[in-house]
Amino acid sequence: MGQLKIGWGRSLISTDEPVGLSGQFHVRISKGAADPLYATALVIEDDNDAVIMCSLDVVNIRCGLLDRVRSQLRSTNPEIPSERIFLNATHTHTGGDFFADNGAGSEPRGRFPGWPEPLPLGSLNRVEPKEYGEFVTYRTVEAIRTAWMRRRPGQIAWGYEMAVTGHNRRVAYRRDVSDLPRFRRASGIVVNGTSVMYGPTDIPEFSHYEAGADPFINLLYTFTPEGELTGAVINVPCPSQNSEQEYMMSADFWTEVRAELAATYGEIYILSQCAAAGDISPRQLHYRKAEARRYRLQFGNDKGELEISIEHCRRRIIARQISNAFTSCLSWAQKEKYADLPLRHVTETVHLQRRQVTEEIADLAERELRALGEKSYVHTEDAEADLLANSRLYSSRLRWLNVLNRYELQKEEPLYPMELHVVRLGNIAFATNQFELYMDYMHRIQGRSPFEQTFIVQLAGTPGDYGGTYLPTERGVTGKGYSACIFDNLVSPEGGQELVEATLAVLNELHDA
Repeated sequence: MGQLKIGWGRSLISTDEPVGLSGQFHVRISKGAADPLYATALVIEDDNDAVIMCSLDVVNIRCGLLDRVRSQLRSTNPEIPSERIFLNATHTHTGGDFFADNGAGSEPRGRFPGWPEPLPLGSLNRVEPKEYGEFVTYRTVEAIRTAWMRRRPGQIAWGYEMAVTGHNRRVAYRRDVSDLPRFRRASGIVVNGTSVMYGPTDIPEFSHYEAGADPFINLLYTFTPEGELTGAVINVPCPSQNSEQEYMMSADFWTEVRAELAATYGEIYILSQCAAAGDISPRQLHYRKAEARRYRLQFGNDKGELEISIEHCRRRIIARQISNAFTSCLSWAQKEKYADLPLRHVTETVHLQRRQVTEEIADLAERELRALGEKSYVHTEDAEADLLANSRLYSSRLRWLNVLNRYELQKEEPLYPMELHVVRLGNIAFATNQFELYMDYMHRIQGRSPFEQTFIVQLAGTPGDYGGTYLPTERGVTGKGYSACIFDNLVSPEGGQELVEATLAVLNELHDA
């Protein structure tokens, strides 16, 4: 053990310039920034090892962002151990788009060459995704560099609290509902079965939610040697996607969380992490009438009228839950502050079984692509409506193309490589994955972990173009629906269990060292 050194850094990654917003199957061009989005970095170092965490208010970490950040730091600051960096996304659906329009790595080998047909943008003005990606890279490097240069002796404390932030979003039915008109397959988008993402609960076929949710919030606090609070890692099993249809850049509920905590503690640093939540979202689905009444009474004006959206009401409620949990946990966790602890950071590449694309599905993909190829992009006087329709068609084509690409790739590479980070910090640990990971996998890891607390960090970056994608359970794949159908998974449930076992192997190794 050695004296812990702690450093924080933060950079703005939002802009009032028009940029694409990620998170939907249609292109949205931002109309400004409703609130600030950040890259927030935390360095914890001792004489033997280091961890550099950086959270970004974006939907995903992909298109080589991690590679570019590490490369720039190796060039400008070789003293910073770039292999000790992991980036994670908060999964806001109103974050900037730095993904390539041609879907990086998506062109199938030997089939439909030259596809997809480029998406026409017409006269709409926007910052190119590549340009915004360079901006995010620069600002992320800036945040990490600042955190590294500011590292000083400090203390940490940790704990957990309970709060309701997310709900299961996969509605299960008593039979396969794909024959009902409202659930029929949308080409390239979804194949429904006995489960439906955000499905209705007011129909006779409704049975239950496919799984539960998780009330745990894991917290790591940092302090000066004198005991002054400087920042915290807040690990929440819920993606920040209340405002996912809006056209303004926003960090979603993390905006309200930061404001609530700043009002109490001043301008401390907050590093936001999303724990496993592939089947969880901040929406509740079966109590909507009661929810609407609550918000009207709680947040309405003198006439009982809501002047903000239901989504923004939810943001306030979630922020209050997280803020209360933060304060409650701090009240007892700060009784044990540590200035020196065992710190060890293991990074390795794990190879997971891909979800197989069968020959039957590949043949279907070819037929669907031919049918989609017969459809033409629209060109009218309404540029925004054109972009909405054309980008949906483009997305459908691209998702089938990705299926074909995977069919060819799995013959040569049956296993999918993913960069795994596992960090021991005293009696707690952090473990990353790149996926929108179904909650059950987190519980399998935490239930068998030798550590007091294990922070699972989903949507962490991995080298290369790919990132994210859902990793469903066996139960999810059986039920189908968005997030668990063939378009959405690079890795199979068998690969998900391999991730669990690989993570636990490192956790046990670090605990016993």
